[in-house]
Amino acid sequence: MRMNEQGVPEAREHEQPAVSGDGATPPAKRVAVIMAHPDDAEFVCAGTVAKWAAEGHEVVYVIVTNGDKGTHDPSITPAQLAEIRKREQWEAARILGVKDIIFLDWPDGMVVPDLTLRRALVRAVRRIRPDIVISGDPTVYWVGNTYINHPDHRAVAEATLAALYPAAGNRNYFPELLDEGLEPHTIRELYLYSSNGADTFVDITPYMERKLAALRAHASQIGEWNPDEMIREWAREEGKRANPPVEYAESFKHFTPEG
Repeated sequence: MRMNEQGVPEAREHEQPAVSGDGATPPAKRVAVIMAHPDDAEFVCAGTVAKWAAEGHEVVYVIVTNGDKGTHDPSITPAQLAEIRKREQWEAARILGVKDIIFLDWPDGMVVPDLTLRRALVRAVRRIRPDIVISGDPTVYWVGNTYINHPDHRAVAEATLAALYPAAGNRNYFPELLDEGLEPHTIRELYLYSSNGADTFVDITPYMERKLAALRAHASQIGEWNPDEMIREWAREEGKRANPPVEYAESFKHFTPEG
């Protein structure tokens, strides 16, 4: 599902899209969204997820950590918080139309892009067999003068890229996965969120309310804060960068790797 700057599906030059009787329906694709924490996807790509799910594409989340550090409340234990955040993520997924979630249950804040994580992500990719992956940009250490990127975000992004190229598609990497019946798989498209080199803008205007509802499902993280103003402003600024501009957009660095 190659997308133009407005998030409209396009065919590659060497492929013919499958169509319905009216000649307008793009082929259904499988999408894996690989994120560090419960709620990450709702902040950065939930509008795109909702859009693609509504169009009939199958979306599966892979959440690396259990989010057990995401509170300053001494009355909630890390184990209790992990269960709360898992329930919240399922509810957000339901709102967006996500089909399934794979929780890897790494401890929050302790992720490193080592071979153990790479193997786990290769396992997930071979299990899901996605056409498209959405994940983060490992080169983003900070944004502006106010936000330092969480180390888990960078670690998961780095491990994801290493898992996708070349390990997931090469049977000589992690041959023990073959014994699990997980044959090599190579994705066709990659979307990196929060990239300084963003070149693709998905129009999420019709799905903005759904994105906000999914984000509010993470009540343990949102608390009394109303995210609407900030999230709308982010999406509005991205919409201005689209060509032509749209009301609300999410931006990505888009790859169509070969092989």
